[in-house]
Amino acid sequence: MRHNTISVEAAEELDAAPAVPAGFNRHPVPWINLLGVRVSAVNMGSAVSSILDAIAAGRKGYVCLRDVHGVVRCQNNEELQRAHNRAFLVTPDGMPLVWALKGAGHKTADRVYGPDLMLALFDQGRKAGLRHFLYGTTPEVLEKLAARLTEAYPGAEIVGTYAPPFRPLTEAETEEVAAGINATKADIVWVGLSTPKQELWMAEMRPALDAGMLMGVGAAFDFHAGSKKQAPRFVQRSGFEWLFRLASEPRRLFGRYAVVVPSFLGLVALQVSGLREFPMSRPADVPPRAASQTERPV
Repeated sequence: MRHNTISVEAAEELDAAPAVPAGFNRHPVPWINLLGVRVSAVNMGSAVSSILDAIAAGRKGYVCLRDVHGVVRCQNNEELQRAHNRAFLVTPDGMPLVWALKGAGHKTADRVYGPDLMLALFDQGRKAGLRHFLYGTTPEVLEKLAARLTEAYPGAEIVGTYAPPFRPLTEAETEEVAAGINATKADIVWVGLSTPKQELWMAEMRPALDAGMLMGVGAAFDFHAGSKKQAPRFVQRSGFEWLFRLASEPRRLFGRYAVVVPSFLGLVALQVSGLREFPMSRPADVPPRAASQTERPV
């Protein structure tokens, strides 16, 4: 059996989403298999265009904003891995993922930083009259976030907010939340939870929600509400943003990064060398792709 480094998959996506309406240009997005996770070869412009086009066409999906931490979490959580591999897009939120994409030949790929993507869609979504719903964090943060976003983007419409309790919702509560979100006729549901909560929530709730896109943006809620500081732009581009966040929250993040960083480097070395394969899990209800896969070494 031939071993490959990080493979470049065919442009056709996993067919987990509803059928595309006639006449819709899907703008097929190439992607790579990075440790068994499908990472989309996009940049900010192409990600925004793909999301807006999908909403306009009535397509439903969800978007995972992915960093090294999330990719490593997928290694021991098959449900989380499946959630990523069924997403409409899995964007490179961390620079190591951008470097992997570029190394695989996707030269135009670039970082799609969750907080920046949120602002871009609030800005450009005004032309289409997009309706936004904010789900996550606390009532206080949501209030500040909504106020700041509507001030920064006049005409942007926030049609509802919900701060879930810090415990799993009951079945009745889940149904009530879905009904409440649907009643607002939101086009985008922004999900500000942590990994893996937000990815699992989006995968679970996707069939029950009418909104075109669910967007898991994590700490973007806190950043835009002013509750937490973002790293300077040059640090974000350096690949060492994790050090800035570690310095900001050492007690909470030391254990995470002590495991994540060496694990990621070791696993990528195994994949690149061909010493280990990282197959992509596929949900039982998703048929295999008919399109052939193309692979080339990094």
